[in-house]
Amino acid sequence: MNSILLALQFFTMLPVRKELPLGKKEVSGMYMALPLVGGGIGLLLAGVAYLVSDLNSFLAAVLILLAGLIATGGLHADGFADLGDAFFSYQDQEKRLTIMEDPRLGAFGTLSLLLLLGLKIGLFIEIIGLVHGWALLAAVPILSRSAMVMYFTTTKTAKQSGIAHFFQQHFLQGRIQLAAVFISLITMLALVVLYHSFAIVFVLLITIVLAVWLYQRWTIKHFGGVTGDLCGAFIEGMEVLLWLVLIVCISLGI
Repeated sequence: MNSILLALQFFTMLPVRKELPLGKKEVSGMYMALPLVGGGIGLLLAGVAYLVSDLNSFLAAVLILLAGLIATGGLHADGFADLGDAFFSYQDQEKRLTIMEDPRLGAFGTLSLLLLLGLKIGLFIEIIGLVHGWALLAAVPILSRSAMVMYFTTTKTAKQSGIAHFFQQHFLQGRIQLAAVFISLITMLALVVLYHSFAIVFVLLITIVLAVWLYQRWTIKHFGGVTGDLCGAFIEGMEVLLWLVLIVCISLGI
């Protein structure tokens, strides 16, 4: 239970006002529970999509987007904006890390955030019109967080301090990765059952593996490793990528 509460406390806006232990068991459990928390967020998105299905598609998409932002407290979107500010500053690694920690939002961060939100609205409009579109809304937050767990547990931290560094010193890597892979496969198989296509599994696996590998190399090159903001940005970017891939696959009958 403490692990689930930790996942809710650190990765959602739910007010978990309780001092929780942060030992290896609890931190490991938190990352094992994170995809399940993503499932809860996904079900929320699917539920909102059902409730607003009679509205015009643009308004419905905006309300789905708003539900996701409220559920996460905008934490991951903030990380995406901070990434935009830092990367497009064209500074060295140390300066980029400093910029990411700055609570102020710059021009490139604003543009990155607007691009992210615009893409999500467009994707939601498409998903609403798909058969079993609710399943995509529910599944992708699970897969994106599972992929983030794989990225975080296989990438060195950019700094030898901070919450990301602390967590990396307090988890059981193999157990977390096994849980992420298991939950991902179950989620993908559920999509196979709904859409009667085994190709979806292979497409999703290739997409996730490539995305984790490329993002890992890119963040090490430009930031020296992983940070909390980079994890949040990864979740947002991975959601957009996976929704886009699934829309294309379903539209083409793959």
